[in-house]
Amino acid sequence: MKLATLGKQLLLRKSQHTTGDQSMCGCVHSTQDQALHLEGEPNPPAAPTSTLAPKNMPKSISISKQLASIKALRKGSDLEKAIATAALVFRNSSDPDGKLRKATAKNLLQTQFKTFTEGQETKARYKDLLSELDEHTENKLDFEDFMVLLLSITVTSDLLQNIWSVKITQ
Repeated sequence: MKLATLGKQLLLRKSQHTTGDQSMCGCVHSTQDQALHLEGEPNPPAAPTSTLAPKNMPKSISISKQLASIKALRKGSDLEKAIATAALVFRNSSDPDGKLRKATAKNLLQTQFKTFTEGQETKARYKDLLSELDEHTENKLDFEDFMVLLLSITVTSDLLQNIWSVKITQ
């Protein structure tokens, strides 16, 4: 698809899905456009910005600012905000089709999930999870696959044992 056509489609989605500071449908494109609009950027870029974008690309908006721009999450629970954060990290790193390259997924594990992956490299289950990722028939992961990967690593992580031992009452 030609870049100009893609740009027109994204602009059309923006005009169909956003008005002022409120998302009409809650889809990925409208929440991104909403975040850009709320940040006061007069002419938002036609394509999603990525945390892994080249230096000549516009600077991306921080995850915390993106979360703050989602009106429905202002009174959201910690769990809702945690899932929304994972979704935004995924979306910011995915391609325009909403898919994440395997190499990008591995990079996210090393940079955004390193506390959970540290010390796991020699464990059989962790190696199996990475092998499954390498053997994934598609070269890309959708959001569901990404979340299953994160949860699988969390369950096998030593950090989870530390989390379970945290005192929760006084």
